[in-house]
Amino acid sequence: MRLQDLLQGIEIQETTADLAMEIRGVSYDSRHTAPGDLFVAMTGFATDGHTFVGRAAEAGAVCVLCEHPVETALPFVRVKDSRRALAVLTANGFGHPAEQMKIIAVTGTNGKTTTTYLLKDILEQEAGATVGLIGTNQNMIGAQVIPTERTTPESFEVQRLFRQMADGGCTHVVMEGSSHALYLDRVYGVPFAVGIFTNLTQDHLDFHKTMEAYCDAKAILFRNCAVGVCNRDDPWMERLTAEATCRLFTYGEHPGADLRAENIELAADHVAFDAVTASERVRVRVGIPGGFMVYNTLGVLGAALALGIPLDKSADALGRSAHVKGRVEVVPTPGKDYTILIDYAHSPDALENVLAAVRGFAKGRVVAVFGCGGDRDRTKRPKMGAVAARLADFSVVTADNPRTEDPAAIIAEILPGMAGAEDRYTVVENRVEAIGWAMDHACKDDVIVLCGKGHETYQEINHIKHHLDEREVVAAHLAAEK
Repeated sequence: MRLQDLLQGIEIQETTADLAMEIRGVSYDSRHTAPGDLFVAMTGFATDGHTFVGRAAEAGAVCVLCEHPVETALPFVRVKDSRRALAVLTANGFGHPAEQMKIIAVTGTNGKTTTTYLLKDILEQEAGATVGLIGTNQNMIGAQVIPTERTTPESFEVQRLFRQMADGGCTHVVMEGSSHALYLDRVYGVPFAVGIFTNLTQDHLDFHKTMEAYCDAKAILFRNCAVGVCNRDDPWMERLTAEATCRLFTYGEHPGADLRAENIELAADHVAFDAVTASERVRVRVGIPGGFMVYNTLGVLGAALALGIPLDKSADALGRSAHVKGRVEVVPTPGKDYTILIDYAHSPDALENVLAAVRGFAKGRVVAVFGCGGDRDRTKRPKMGAVAARLADFSVVTADNPRTEDPAAIIAEILPGMAGAEDRYTVVENRVEAIGWAMDHACKDDVIVLCGKGHETYQEINHIKHHLDEREVVAAHLAAEK
């Protein structure tokens, strides 16, 4: 493709390149640069891509797109913002695949993954759609699964996925829109048909620093979508939508919401409620427990309405929806008189939601096995300890993904939040051993909740992902008992 075609819609500040030159590919990581590539130098938070222009040239790059002058013999194109430029030029390069499909993005602290899966089910069952999915658990093209590394990948990978999805016959794409992705322009220029806001609670403050900045990052979605489906009950909604340019549709228990939940029923294996609009009332039942699921379901129903699917049809589809991996997921424990659940809860609010939900149906004790991730917001660690001390009858404090931190140091920052509950917790740093400890000390009718890993099948230590599937850990421990 010619360079000038890739650069359509991008304001060039300075260039020494022949705009008619042929470009064979685009890269933003010198380790993945190939001969004939345009290398995009982006200013990052850990590294600056401009320092790797020499390596890109050695790998065969024929041109550099940059934000400031670099020492190189290669021709260059200088722009104001190389991150945004990457998003635009990759959309150009892949032929604007997002314009061939309806793109729906879900943003919020909790509930994004569940929301995407439930909406995918509705679209497939009631609209006959082929749906692409981009998210935390995995990426999908229809039924085909594609592994994923992070919630919302870099703009190049997003546009490549869109191209694969469009070529695969997808009519819709449902994706998680993380605050990082919105703030870092990974989805810049994507024409979202619908944006969904689930909730906002403390997370990612290692990156955003303040809750206000975290909220403002998520608010970007509602300046770039046609319809915003938002949780009216969330205290951050007013700030989130203050500069929204889309049509807003609200949901919640608030009497002024466009879509309300009434006559709520919370059970051990489901939630049910009346979904009420100005013109209709439909009973909804979803086979995932927890009061938080009322909000997740309302957001899904609101998005489906925005996409033209009647409320009763969506309710029928939700009644048939499969469980979402790693979200209040039951782990088989044949022959045992206790229950084990796996949940992705890794923030204070998520931990509170899942433990409160389990307290609502547990006949025995609620036992929480949890830790906190390393190299992430440290201020939430004692808060998670306090949540566990308040809502769990007993806790096993352990490692999560320590990354480059000492697991013992992370645990030491959790424990102050558990002051006064010293007789109701133990520390077992090794996560596999912690799960075994909880199983060995389980009593009849206990519910053990393995919190934090969810769908993940690894534990990240010093930049290495070691295989760790908690389902396999439970099965192995049960087998060893025989």
